[in-house]
Amino acid sequence: MYLSPAEEQLILTSIQEAEHLTSGEIRLYIEDFCDKEHPIERAAELFFTHGMTATRDRNAVLIYLAPKSRQFAIWGDAGIHERLGYQFWEEEKQLLRVYLQQDRTCEGLCAVISKIGEELHRYFPADHSDNPNELPNEILYGKK
Repeated sequence: MYLSPAEEQLILTSIQEAEHLTSGEIRLYIEDFCDKEHPIERAAELFFTHGMTATRDRNAVLIYLAPKSRQFAIWGDAGIHERLGYQFWEEEKQLLRVYLQQDRTCEGLCAVISKIGEELHRYFPADHSDNPNELPNEILYGKK
């Protein structure tokens, strides 16, 4: 289950809109199968592998999806996690789970990206005179 080009564009637009309001960064990583016992372990591994701790305010977020394993996770870096805590990530996971169970993956990802963007904006509002895009906005695809 990979995304169609139209769905990819919708998700990339959601990421760009969310990041426009914040210094935070949001990325999506999709691979068929999760090779870890818990998907959060894989999300953390990918977060570090792809240099997502390198943001100035440690406020990057990775959404990880392994559709053939029917697993997903959301990993927020230290700067945002200390402000939002475990409860926020659980709420976002529950929201995404509802969409995934209805086979509305693209809509779910866009909804979660939007909500994460709102919270990033709340704690890390964009300084439009100095708001570099610290991480590429591409969707990352892993092992098939």
